[in-house]
Amino acid sequence: MDAELKPNGGSKCPQLSIIFLLLNIFTFALPVEGFALKSCRISYNKALCDKNKLKSVPQDIPSSVIGCSLSVNKISRIHALDFKNIPALKQLDLDHNNISQIDAGGFSYLTSLEKLNLNYNKLAYLGENAFDGLSHLVELRISKNYIKEVAPTSFKSMESLRFLDISNNRLRCITKVHLLLQHLPQLRELYVRSNDFKTFQSWELTNTSLNLRYLDLSNNPIMAFRMNADVLPNLTWFKIGESKQPMKWEVSNGTFLSQVSTLDISGLRMTVNDTKSLLGAMNSSLTTLRMNRMKGYLSTLINISCTIPTMSELQLRDNKLGFIGSYTFKLCSNLTELDLSLNHIKNIHDDAFTSLQNLRILTLSRNRLPSVPAATRTIPALAELDLSTNNISALTCTDFANQTKLQRLSLYQNSFPTLKECLFKGLTKLQTLKMQTCQITKLNHAFKNHLPNLRSLHLNGNKLTIIKNREFEGLRSLQNLSLHQNEISQFEKESFIGLTNLTDLRLQINKIKREAIDTGAFNAMINLRRLDLRDNHIKYTDSSALSHPPFSSLSRLEELSIPGQHYRGRSLLPLNFLQGLTNLVLFDCRNTELITLHKDTFNYTPKLKVLNIASNEFSQLSVDLFLPIPKLKSLYISRTNLRSLDFFKDANLTNLEFLQSRKNTYSVISEEVIKSLPALVYLDLQGNSFTCDCDNSKFQDWVKNSTQTQVFDAYSFVCNYPPKLKNKKLLDFDTGQCLLDAGFICYVFTTSTVLCFMIMSFIYHFMRWQLVYGYYLFLAWLFDTKHKNKQATNQYDAFISYNTDDEPWVINKLLPKLEDEQGWKLCLHHRDFEPGKPIIDNITDAIYGSRKTICVISRKYLESEWCSREIQAASFRLFDEKKDVLILVFLEEIPDSQLSPYHRMRKLLKRQTYLSWPRAEEHTEVFWEKLRQALKTRDNQGEGQLLLSVVEAQ
Repeated sequence: MDAELKPNGGSKCPQLSIIFLLLNIFTFALPVEGFALKSCRISYNKALCDKNKLKSVPQDIPSSVIGCSLSVNKISRIHALDFKNIPALKQLDLDHNNISQIDAGGFSYLTSLEKLNLNYNKLAYLGENAFDGLSHLVELRISKNYIKEVAPTSFKSMESLRFLDISNNRLRCITKVHLLLQHLPQLRELYVRSNDFKTFQSWELTNTSLNLRYLDLSNNPIMAFRMNADVLPNLTWFKIGESKQPMKWEVSNGTFLSQVSTLDISGLRMTVNDTKSLLGAMNSSLTTLRMNRMKGYLSTLINISCTIPTMSELQLRDNKLGFIGSYTFKLCSNLTELDLSLNHIKNIHDDAFTSLQNLRILTLSRNRLPSVPAATRTIPALAELDLSTNNISALTCTDFANQTKLQRLSLYQNSFPTLKECLFKGLTKLQTLKMQTCQITKLNHAFKNHLPNLRSLHLNGNKLTIIKNREFEGLRSLQNLSLHQNEISQFEKESFIGLTNLTDLRLQINKIKREAIDTGAFNAMINLRRLDLRDNHIKYTDSSALSHPPFSSLSRLEELSIPGQHYRGRSLLPLNFLQGLTNLVLFDCRNTELITLHKDTFNYTPKLKVLNIASNEFSQLSVDLFLPIPKLKSLYISRTNLRSLDFFKDANLTNLEFLQSRKNTYSVISEEVIKSLPALVYLDLQGNSFTCDCDNSKFQDWVKNSTQTQVFDAYSFVCNYPPKLKNKKLLDFDTGQCLLDAGFICYVFTTSTVLCFMIMSFIYHFMRWQLVYGYYLFLAWLFDTKHKNKQATNQYDAFISYNTDDEPWVINKLLPKLEDEQGWKLCLHHRDFEPGKPIIDNITDAIYGSRKTICVISRKYLESEWCSREIQAASFRLFDEKKDVLILVFLEEIPDSQLSPYHRMRKLLKRQTYLSWPRAEEHTEVFWEKLRQALKTRDNQGEGQLLLSVVEAQ
């Protein structure tokens, strides 16, 4: 463990897989779920709200997030309800703010929190309830504050805490630390450096049961360290250096610190005797000792430390040794690791390391060595040798002789322009070789016949101009080759012969031209997974198919990056440029001045998931371009002059999760585009010019309400049109005015008009007579309503309703019988209607001015419009007044089927008796008698029906 790295979260040394070619592509990580937040973005279920000048905790953070970063803001106070809405939080970063106060219960809702970072704030006092509710907290970082006082119960609830860093504060007295420790039974790591402690007295901790494993007391002006009790029985890692004045060491029992295995006394000022006493207390357990930046007595300290039989690792950085003599490490035969960095070393005696027969790791970096020390060849067990950042100007064939166990060799940041073919002879176990930034211009086949087990080779940052045939032929185990930041412009056809196991090749920032990659030099690397060709001179001016595609043999390639040219000028990409890349997952061709992509470009890459075509000059993209890559998940199309995203409508990108399209010229995002991307979880549209009108209303509502898609920085989108809303916020536009869509209204109106026209045409063609009938029925009802309440006297005994075709029967038969013989007063329209009066009024007055209405019915009568009006008026009077006022006389036998269009007539026949002239036959006198009786009946409907029924029965 590195004491200087541990409190800050572990080592920062990047792995090759982390720093490889594609890191800068993924500026934003794919989120698990997203929302449009005003001040944050969501990435891998973590809310990132840092560097936003926030003065308070945002309240729109989704409740489901498990991580939240509020670092580098201007928050000055933690209120009791600030974190009420995010109870599932497990990690919270509040470092680099202005927090000076934590209210009681400020973190009480964070019952699941495990890690809390409050570094670099302005806290001066920790109150009694400052950390209430944090029962699951495991790690607390609160360094770089102004803490002077701590309430006795401030840490009481943190019973699970294992890591506490409260360094760089103003506690000044170890008793204040005791107040913290008494409530932390699970604490294992405690860092309290730079707190201005003057003494360390064991009696101040005697009432506390401490299970500490790691303790950092460094950079405190401790003048006396006294232990009279075993208060740290389990301590294994101890740092107490960087004192500004001499420290007195008094430990009454040699077994008190007998478990310490790692001790750091860098920068400690102490007498030789006290140092012996300190080291003697750990004589049986110490394995790692760090004595960096020591002031004097270093040789003596080395000899003292090397007499500890268990010690195996010694770190002596920044001690200005200058020269390593033959006796410096004479007593250090048990060492397995020695670090001599930053010591201004210019010379090392040839026998300086002869006693280090067990040494496996030797670090001589950042010194002033002019050549590889011969002393390194006397270490038979050496597995790692670091000679980086020195003044080595040449390498010889004997520099690494006898290093048969060497596995890692670092020579970077030296200056040796050429290599020799015999340089690495014998290094059969070497796996990692770092030679970047060494001014190398020629390899001279140094890798052609040796290094059979080398896996990683770093030659970046040199001055190579050409890779010759079979230059790496001997590296059959090589997996990672870094050649970036050279001046390579040419490959010979067999440049990479032998690299059959190579998986990662970095060639970015060179001078490689199209002619170089067209040589087929890449065909030998059949297992290549990642290839970076960024920032070179690769340019095509024709999209026609190539006869020999450059990557046709790289069927296992997963990541290809070719963006960025050193010169300007529009370019194209051959339509079969990616031929053979059937397993390609990521393709990056940003910033290549492309003006278009042929629709068949991705026909050869069915597994493509990440595509970066940003910073080109497309202006538009073909829908067919995306059809061969339905698995696409991430798409980068920023700065491409695209004016619309409508190509997504038919692109079949149903699996797209991440879309970055910054600084284009989109003004409207349609609802159809949104629906065409059902899997989208992250959308970045920063820097576009939006129109603030109803065309974007659906997009606005979706941004605000979507629980699946996070639209990054949506609350910063500004309007560019109309002019009166220019520079206003897009999401401040009121979409309520868009509820009445003019287009929709026009659609409804047009549709209704067409439907009405169709219905009217249908009715006129098939039901016009029924419609006419209904019209007259309505008029009859209207007139009936007008007259039904009138109490007019009956002028006539009966109104005769008949068709003019039946007038002879009425004049010759009916009239003589009823008026002349029986004496009834009848009303006939040709005789009694008032001239000049509307016909319909004459009809109504005649019906309501007569006791009865006799309807003389024939086929012609049923076809007559006026007769229909008369019978309807009479029937309404019958139904509304409940009086027997209607007598039906049929002059013809009319079947029911012919009466079907006249449903009103059929109803009357079912409820009203009638007389039939054809049935009277020769018994006409009976007919007239029946009619007389019907005219004679009173208004009681039941009585009238009885009489008529008798008549009907005959």
